[in-house]
Amino acid sequence: MYKGFYNLTSGMLTQQRNLNVVANNLTNVSTAGFKSNTYTSSTFDDVMYSRAGNKYKNYQDIGRQSYMRGTSQTYTDYTQGAPEPTGINLDFAIEGQGFFAVQRADGGVAYTRAGSFSLDDEGYLWLGGYGQVLDRNGSPIWLGTDKIAGDQYGNIYTQDGNFLAQLGVYDFDDYEQQLEYNQQGLFDGTGARPAENYIIHWQYLERSNTDMVSEMTEMIGVQRALQSAAEVARIYDALMTKATTDIGRL
Repeated sequence: MYKGFYNLTSGMLTQQRNLNVVANNLTNVSTAGFKSNTYTSSTFDDVMYSRAGNKYKNYQDIGRQSYMRGTSQTYTDYTQGAPEPTGINLDFAIEGQGFFAVQRADGGVAYTRAGSFSLDDEGYLWLGGYGQVLDRNGSPIWLGTDKIAGDQYGNIYTQDGNFLAQLGVYDFDDYEQQLEYNQQGLFDGTGARPAENYIIHWQYLERSNTDMVSEMTEMIGVQRALQSAAEVARIYDALMTKATTDIGRL
């Protein structure tokens, strides 16, 4: 008799998680290099079925009835964002494949498309709040000044034309398997290799690839679905209350 609550509550949870993803996309619509995400879900039965196998992927059927939906996967859209001129010397944008590498405070390396750099107190190229930017050899880039010039290969020069460093651009063979968003909004990755097919735009930033109109439309639909599920759950609760109090006395 109470099976409907499984569908309604899981529906509300699913829509709430979807709403969180859409809201995050909209929040970062002006964040340089941001890549939008898409939330997907599947029935709980299908999720369990896909996880009840072994290393040989010989899955065992654990039952076909399903009352709930669960998180399937959140997909990241890695398509190119539009390069936008800023006129700022320490801004760089990647056109094509690849990511800038940033050395975190714990010694690990994270990857990003955001090229809004600055200088730290020691004169190293720095992504504010995250860490030092790395060159093609995996070493921090020391500049000592923001009076620089850059070319399409990521080479950085003094205003007199003296070579200082080359920005490191790293790529991955399989983004879905090798990259994962971390809590700081950058990507943690494994198996990074030097990128090949890219162009660096100096004094540019790559805009977020979030489609605001599409995300707003999605948000309206998700909010309505969430409100509908909550209203039906309220009605269902009232119906069950009446069934247990009134009919139960007969």
